[in-house]
Amino acid sequence: MRLLLAEDTVALAKSVAQGLTEEGFTVDVVGDGESALHLATEVAFDVIVLDRMMPAGDGLSVLKALRKKNISTPVLLLTALGEVHDRVDGLEAGADDYLVKPFAFAELLARVRALVRRSKGTSSNVVSFGALSLDLGSRLASVRGVGLELTSSEYSLLELLVLQPNTTWSRTRLVEHLYNEESDRDSNVIDVFVARLRKKLDAAGLRGAECITTQRGAGYRFDPAAVPA
Repeated sequence: MRLLLAEDTVALAKSVAQGLTEEGFTVDVVGDGESALHLATEVAFDVIVLDRMMPAGDGLSVLKALRKKNISTPVLLLTALGEVHDRVDGLEAGADDYLVKPFAFAELLARVRALVRRSKGTSSNVVSFGALSLDLGSRLASVRGVGLELTSSEYSLLELLVLQPNTTWSRTRLVEHLYNEESDRDSNVIDVFVARLRKKLDAAGLRGAECITTQRGAGYRFDPAAVPA
């Protein structure tokens, strides 16, 4: 999952970004409102963590501008302003959640994960289709209770596909969700990840090429109907 972190306090931004990266998120960091608005408009993030008080455009203005552009990406608003009317202002502007500084990273992580789950239409950390299960919290995939040994990139790709079943993802779109702006990008690597995933699903007793199908000229799709009970 790709996340935009807009926070102008460098030390806090670095700490939060590191923690989120360790938890499997692909993180882009900006330190002002103008950059946040530009990147959030150009990139289809899975969730945005937005500081309310930033230079070159405060978080509330950025949030309102995003919603005016009909960008519905889940937004968690961070702020040192903890009064009721401040929280109300944020929620009324289109925020999906609100967290007051200082905060524990564990709470921010839990709230971010909850926003992702909600946006993908699930209320549980465990998502199952027949014999295949994904634990979104621990980032573990299993088949009939037996864990799949996946790399972080392989798991992230499988998670994207499984959370939007029957949706065709182009290689370019997958790369955009798996890598941040600073990463070297090569859409051909998606083919490698898919091949590895299929092989590991085969070894676990599933038909990998049927679970993750190739849509010629379009990309890849997870077919839940191909996963046996």
